[in-house]
Amino acid sequence: HVTGSNSLAFARALVATNLKATLALRGAFVLQVAFMTLNNVTFFVFWWVLMRRVTSLRGWQLADVQLLFGLVAVSFGLTVTVAGGVRHLGRLIEDGDLDTLLTQPRSVLAHALGIRSQPSGVGDLISGLLFIATSREVAWHTVPLLLVALLASAVVFVACGIAFFSLAFWLGNVETMARQLWELLITFSLYPEPLFGGVLRLALFTVLPAGFVGYLPVRVLHAPSVPLVCLLAVNHENEAKVAG
Repeated sequence: HVTGSNSLAFARALVATNLKATLALRGAFVLQVAFMTLNNVTFFVFWWVLMRRVTSLRGWQLADVQLLFGLVAVSFGLTVTVAGGVRHLGRLIEDGDLDTLLTQPRSVLAHALGIRSQPSGVGDLISGLLFIATSREVAWHTVPLLLVALLASAVVFVACGIAFFSLAFWLGNVETMARQLWELLITFSLYPEPLFGGVLRLALFTVLPAGFVGYLPVRVLHAPSVPLVCLLAVNHENEAKVAG
């Protein structure tokens, strides 16, 4: 229990330090946040135009897509803001910079994940919260469930990042491949679930678990049920073990 408390305090200190360093350059920080928010809104406009013409896409409406966008944006924003080092893990391994963390008394993985913070993640958080709020798909009594869904989704992002970029231990320079897998995870998680079927659908819940990033949380918020919440919790537990 003491070790867990110390690790949590260490993680908070890393995040606070990174945020202070980021806010030191306020102009650059505001610019990155604004551009990321604009980028997310621009990408959503495509779906807004499409759904204005096609009101229902295999049962999904514009509000459903908006909720999906919000969930993915907030969870991704949490990931790169709190554990932004995950995107640089492969480079740390390849360059041998990870060795310097081995001499530290704290968790090497926690240190590697929290050593960097991406300012644009705040833009993802802002735009994601706006998407969720304006979708009108979340009521006040489902806010606790929303928080659980966002945390579970962020844990999947972190765990997948660790798995992808840690391939450098065995395969050497995998920076390009790992980033492509990371981008594919984000891309597929932003498309409505009914668009995929067969083998691809299976892959999106296993090899590239985009289903656990967006589809399952949306299902849980739309129609909360004990089986779905349990599945979300079990997946969160498994991904947390991978991330830990």
